[in-house]
Amino acid sequence: MKIMTGAEMVIQALHLEGVKVVFGYPGGAVLHIYDEIYKQNYFSHILARHEQGAVHAADGYARASGDVGVAIITSGPGFTNAVTGIATAYTDSIPLVVISGQVPITQIGTDAFQEIDAVGISRPCTKHNFLVRNLAELPRILKEAFYIARSGRPGPVLVDIPKDITGTKGEFSYPDSIVLQSYKPTLKGNPRQVKKLCDAISKASKPLFYIGGGAILSNAGEVIRDLVHCTGIPCTETLLGRGVLRYDDDNLLGMLGMHGSYAANMAVSECDLLVCLGARFDDRVTGKLSAFATQAKIAHIDVDPSSIGKVVGVDYPIVGDLKSVVSDMLSELSGYESAKILEWKEHLREYARRYPLSFEDSLDCIKPQWVIQRLGEILGESAIITTDVGQHQMWAAQFYPFSFPRQFLSSGGLGTMGYGLPAAMGAKLAREDKTLINITGDGSILMNIQELMTCVAYGIPLVSVILNNNYLGMVRQWQSFFYEHRFSHTDLTLQPDFIKLIESFGGVGFRVEKKSEFDSALQKALDSKKVAFIEVIVDRYEDVLPMVPSGGAIYEMILPKTQQQKQD
Repeated sequence: MKIMTGAEMVIQALHLEGVKVVFGYPGGAVLHIYDEIYKQNYFSHILARHEQGAVHAADGYARASGDVGVAIITSGPGFTNAVTGIATAYTDSIPLVVISGQVPITQIGTDAFQEIDAVGISRPCTKHNFLVRNLAELPRILKEAFYIARSGRPGPVLVDIPKDITGTKGEFSYPDSIVLQSYKPTLKGNPRQVKKLCDAISKASKPLFYIGGGAILSNAGEVIRDLVHCTGIPCTETLLGRGVLRYDDDNLLGMLGMHGSYAANMAVSECDLLVCLGARFDDRVTGKLSAFATQAKIAHIDVDPSSIGKVVGVDYPIVGDLKSVVSDMLSELSGYESAKILEWKEHLREYARRYPLSFEDSLDCIKPQWVIQRLGEILGESAIITTDVGQHQMWAAQFYPFSFPRQFLSSGGLGTMGYGLPAAMGAKLAREDKTLINITGDGSILMNIQELMTCVAYGIPLVSVILNNNYLGMVRQWQSFFYEHRFSHTDLTLQPDFIKLIESFGGVGFRVEKKSEFDSALQKALDSKKVAFIEVIVDRYEDVLPMVPSGGAIYEMILPKTQQQKQD
């Protein structure tokens, strides 16, 4: 048994967990840990320029790789700066271990310098959290943290370590495995429930698969594709489920919900069996609950039993790991007769033909949707896309041709502006073989712009495409539709010179005002092998459509004018 300090134990635990990259920001309470980071060569440490940026980068790394992301932050304001990143990961079920420094045990509760109740603050936005009270329990806690973060429904785990514990010596014995009496995720679905569901699928005349982010988190993408192709049952994806099916899959109706496709939303409204694969019936998906899937029996498969029946009543509840359950379903449905749903599929195809995702292009200005489409035509499967939050996020989800899981990284549940740049930074370190494109807006990019310095410092090449409409675009859109065009504090006409700004950090920037300039700007940005901006001046008043008004039923969509006329 080795004798080492608490700080050394942290380093050894990260090494034994196979951690390759750590994101962080030092401070007084974690100085012992940072001294040991200086001495080790097990993993790379990336110094972010803000704690929120560090946690978002760890989040992007986790989403792109499927591994646990790790961030180290200091006490007090260091921790409070990180809370938004932790909450972002929590709402999207992303596995993180966040190690925070705390004042010495004797000072806890005395309002000491940079003291904050990290455990109390983070309780609502972590899967679990720990305050380490003695050195002997530190190895076990670190092992538990990684186990809890990656197992069952993943999520962020906080380990808050007082400074005196990181400086104290003791015996280091790292557990080989963990058994927690109160935490035993159910991985295997109940066979009788699976059979009941498969019988219902076989009898349904209008079945529909509703695929969520859980399909990606459980690495169930391949087996879901097999199930869909075996049955031919039509599918719709959530925002965080994009890429489970290829964009050109004949069975895919597109995204559903507030900005979903017409065909997807109508399919949910008309189906007689809705099979939810790893989604949580988010309000942006369901719209008015009393009008959601009223003609359907509902099945919900999720590893988290607390999610089942939480929002909508469920007829076929199945608790289990999605990959395992869908594999069982595939066996049960091997003889599925697709012919009986041909009429249903043709009905939905007609919706897709009549009301496709579209926009009215222009010769006078650049439409933001065109930019996304063009990115897709040029880069396709070679790129991983991150976004911030707003109109550009929805356009990216609607118009980029996603082809594989973990290709689209975005803040879904919390809706965090400022997520895109640091997440892209983390994702690039996880997937060096891919081009990283951050699609952002002129409002969002300023939220964590300091991470440009991190990209320059570590030579992390990525391209942020800024769709600049000089507005907080999504808020402006709501003000247009529901507040009689009273644009209260959404006008961002006064903005910095983004090209000079990124050049001051050491990156490169290009401004695009005509379509003909875009391809060249993109190529130059990629060839630079640096962090880059492409600022595209787009139509100021373009809206994200279709749109379901807040509180409306998902079949009550505001459509583009040309499609609205078809309905009328």
